[in-house]
Order: sequence, then structure tokens, then C-alpha cells
Amino acid sequence: MNKTTKAVLLSALVFPGCGHLWLKSKVVGTLLISISVICLYILLARAVAVANEISAKILSGEIPLDVSRISAAITAGLAESNQQLSLATWVLVLCWMFAIFDSYRLAKKSP
Repeated sequence: MNKTTKAVLLSALVFPGCGHLWLKSKVVGTLLISISVICLYILLARAVAVANEISAKILSGEIPLDVSRISAAITAGLAESNQQLSLATWVLVLCWMFAIFDSYRLAKKSP
């Protein structure tokens, strides 16, 4: 497997920035990894918060054990912070795409 393919696969399939670290571009790799981790933290923290809110409502009897009611509560809980989650999702996707294309460019440029 050549250098370009390996760098692109690391950035695409492992985590954004891994291809840069493998190509010894530590500053850009660390920056991409940091941005991605922050975005993932925001997304996961909100998902866990919604899950905790819904589980507390189920335990208190406020929401019955009905799949459609629980699904509606999840949708409503995630809709409250829709703008923040949407921004974090887009930043993560753009960071991942940038990591793939930039690791390709960097691997092609290096000897």
C-alpha cells in the first residue's frame, strides 16, 4: 500500500487527523483531532442528557412504556437543541472531509 492510500485511509476510516499524524504533520493532525473530539463530545453529551431526562420521566411514570411515546419524547428532546447539534454535526463532517482531502494533498506533495 502506498503512502497516499495509507494516509487517506487513516483519515477516512480511523479518525480525522490520523493521516496527518502518520505523515508527520503534527500541528494540523492535532488540530483536526481536537476539533473532532470537541464536536463528538457536544453530540454525545446532548444525547446522554436527553436519555437521562427521558429515563427519569419513564421512572416517574410521566412517560408510559410505549415505543411511540418514548420516540416522540426523544425527538422533542433533541429538537430543543437542534441548532447547536446541527452546527456540531456540520463542523465534524467538514473537518473529516478536510482531513481526507488534505492528507491526500499532503501525501502527494511529500517525497
